[in-house]
Amino acid sequence: MEKRWHQVGLSDDEYQHIIADMGREPNDVELALYGVMWSEHCGYKNTRPLFKILPTTGTRVLQGPGENAGIVDIGDDEVITFKVESHNHPSAVAPYQGAATGVGGIIRDILAMGAFPIACLNSLCFGRLEESAHTRYLMAEVVRGIGDYGNCVGIPTVGGEVHFSEAYAGNPLVNAMCVGLMKKSEIKSATAAGVGNSVMIVGNWTGRDGVGGASFASKELDTEDDERGAIQVGDPFMEKLLIDACLEAFQQDFVIGVQDMGAAGIISSTSETAAKAGTGIEIDIDKVPQRESGMTPAEVMISESQERMLLIVEKGKEDQVNEIFHKWDLHAVTFGRVTGDGMIRVISGGEVVGEVPAKSLSEAPTYTRQSIEPAYLRETRSFKMEDVGIPDDLDAVLLQLLASPNICSKEWVYRQYDHMVQTNTVVKPGADAAVVRLKGKNKAIAITLDSNGRYVYLNPERGTEIVVAEAARNLVACGAEPIAVTDGLNFGNPEKPDIYYQLQHALQGMANACRALNTPIISGNASLYNETPHGAIYPTPMIGMVGLIPDLTHVMTPAFKNQGDRILLVGETKAELGASEYLEQIHGMVRGDVPQLDLALEQRTQQAVLAMIRSGWVQSVHDVGDGGFAVALAECAIHGGVGADIQFATGIRVDAMLFGESQSRFLVTCTAANQPNVRDLAGQYGVPLQEIGVVGGDSLVIRLNEETRIHLFVEGLIETYRHSLGDFF
Repeated sequence: MEKRWHQVGLSDDEYQHIIADMGREPNDVELALYGVMWSEHCGYKNTRPLFKILPTTGTRVLQGPGENAGIVDIGDDEVITFKVESHNHPSAVAPYQGAATGVGGIIRDILAMGAFPIACLNSLCFGRLEESAHTRYLMAEVVRGIGDYGNCVGIPTVGGEVHFSEAYAGNPLVNAMCVGLMKKSEIKSATAAGVGNSVMIVGNWTGRDGVGGASFASKELDTEDDERGAIQVGDPFMEKLLIDACLEAFQQDFVIGVQDMGAAGIISSTSETAAKAGTGIEIDIDKVPQRESGMTPAEVMISESQERMLLIVEKGKEDQVNEIFHKWDLHAVTFGRVTGDGMIRVISGGEVVGEVPAKSLSEAPTYTRQSIEPAYLRETRSFKMEDVGIPDDLDAVLLQLLASPNICSKEWVYRQYDHMVQTNTVVKPGADAAVVRLKGKNKAIAITLDSNGRYVYLNPERGTEIVVAEAARNLVACGAEPIAVTDGLNFGNPEKPDIYYQLQHALQGMANACRALNTPIISGNASLYNETPHGAIYPTPMIGMVGLIPDLTHVMTPAFKNQGDRILLVGETKAELGASEYLEQIHGMVRGDVPQLDLALEQRTQQAVLAMIRSGWVQSVHDVGDGGFAVALAECAIHGGVGADIQFATGIRVDAMLFGESQSRFLVTCTAANQPNVRDLAGQYGVPLQEIGVVGGDSLVIRLNEETRIHLFVEGLIETYRHSLGDFF
């Protein structure tokens, strides 16, 4: 017979640890609370020891990891708060609600900091669209869920990304990011301070939806096991009311602490806020508004019903809170009080049914696992460029890359999102990054959310460095100075030594790059056990990064602008094909090492390009990323609706020149008069720069060593790029 602690996901050692903390054996209610709080999803048992190497402080950082979201100072007495969260397992089982409630949850994390949410982004990974109707169904429902929730709640979805690989078949990744804006004086904290103060639940009713969700997200997916009962159900209209009501209540100084009721519901919000303040909380669950009859104490405590918040309110001020929330047609109920004994005490029917130390619940044991380099790396790193031939028809290669789901326009996705609500979106989805102006100010923030699981799979450390660098380049290309990071860590089962190796080295790469680029990590999320019986996903750290644009006249886009503008390539192209989109799409190979990366050169290159933009000397800027140089040129032509004549000499093999993914490169355009200024500026930063062509005409023509290698009409490029993804649906 299965031991009762195994039924809630606890090991024998963990059970003994609980007995030591409590001084006795836990009853069934208490065991259920430990089961969710000590799950990987809530307890971060395998990742917390690794986080110590990450840079988390900086001159702009006001709040690093440890709260609902991080906070950075952007001047003028204003701050922004942002975070990314995953909803992978729920989205694999119930894609519409899984994705929708992922959006709702991250919005409430931002709200819990005291901020008004101003923008959402998402990063999605699916299996191959061409291979599975189920994959197409998953993607369609995930996108619909994100769009319906964000559109209804009135927060613009301004950017993101979508990746496709057989590695995500059956285990999609759905990560959502939200950004909020507030004044320094409006910052809230998740602390249950003040013995005798009231503990209130506001917003939605509590039901059985989401019971066990945290535990469900802390194990591998089993295709034989349908856990739809663990999936939350969202109500975006109630979320909108909750945002407005909370922000009104936050204006009063009697709201002492705030916490979202997310994973593990009431027990996580109460134990975490109490542990932070060194207090306890006594809870009467009979007072919790319940939408279903016969709920057990454990079900009430761990339900993950959505659109709920926990407020710690000054004793005697409960009626004022009630008045505010009732005005918005929401309930606000006092169901507990802050105590001084450090215990979470659960009362039902007038009896104590559970009593657990708050600190013990919130401090799950941690593990440092065995780490062994994956055996597949020996085979993938044996790749040599000579292993593949150069295709005869390079026009066809470029068109095939532009049509590939990883590169083509994601217009089919973002047209389902309202990216203009709140009327602050300056640069819309489809560019290097989103740009959102700060209303009433001549400044903006740029936001991006990036990943590249294939890179990290082939080289966990340097691959992750490149993901961070790519995110920063995307911000710079829009005219923004990168200032801080939130990370979403999506990995397989860390108990397997090769998976733990991926996690360990990816975090080292993240630390390296964030230090070099001065972008501290202020918040994040870890989602492990992303595996099915067919294997693990690619290790996929996602980097959400925010940058500051102090002057709206510095906002930049990738579109070619004017006939006759000079096209310059900033950075150096090397003979590299490993890990490229070209190698996978054209040659069917996921092999080779990732491109080289010099982080010091990367920083200088970004600084040089940012200086070019702020000098007013350049007309357009675009990062050279997936698909390489030829794809980047095509994207500039597509965005601008104008062609280009490219001609220069190179000693690099032609497919590596056109489609290799060498790092630290940008395409910039400028007038002929400003070209010497741009060249001088690159020299001041010690950054390579080469004139390669001129904007104009109706075709993209690329001549290398006086031989025409690419000649395609822009109209055809646009047609291929814009409609390829939608054709699958």
